[in-house]
Amino acid sequence: MKITDIKPQKYKKRVNIYVDDKFAFGLSEELKYKYDLKIGDDVDDEFIQDILLAEELTKSINYALKLLTYRQRTEEELVRSLKRKGFDEFYIEKTMEYCKNNNYINDIEFTRSFINDKVNLNNYGSERIKYELLNKGITKEIIDRELDMGEEYQYKNAMKLAEKKLKSYEGQEYAAIYRKLGGYLHRKGYPYDIVSKVLRDTLNQG
Repeated sequence: MKITDIKPQKYKKRVNIYVDDKFAFGLSEELKYKYDLKIGDDVDDEFIQDILLAEELTKSINYALKLLTYRQRTEEELVRSLKRKGFDEFYIEKTMEYCKNNNYINDIEFTRSFINDKVNLNNYGSERIKYELLNKGITKEIIDRELDMGEEYQYKNAMKLAEKKLKSYEGQEYAAIYRKLGGYLHRKGYPYDIVSKVLRDTLNQG
């Protein structure tokens, strides 16, 4: 078999390969140059199969890198996205190896950055941060090691939130304020004992 024509696709950086005057497959320009494909080259089925495997892996890697340009992701998030896109396990595994080897994904660094953002920008408590990290596929071992929010630190943060939120409840009955403020702090992810103490101290109970 022989390559008889190479034509650019309407999509940028892709070409169509013709073998024995018939369309054989589409390919990225990157792989065309990597395999040094030229009109007149002799090819066989095994060689074509190798190229198609490389093409699918390139698609998988490029899709992963595209996702990572939008935001940081955990290993599990990236795997889920690749599965939804329809890539086979083989290509997903190779793509994850590539991303980890090039430090495009790192669950420990992701966890540290996530905790920092959620504490400083969203004022989340430990329970919500832990819940969201688990949903993103971070292991309990990593979370327990990296999520170090002392009781006193969380209490001070929750008190600040409570004092600010109380202004919006002005004029309401005590029971309503207690219920709403408690629910607000729980949704922010503060542990039950912290919320109870803040409610007691803020509403002058006890």
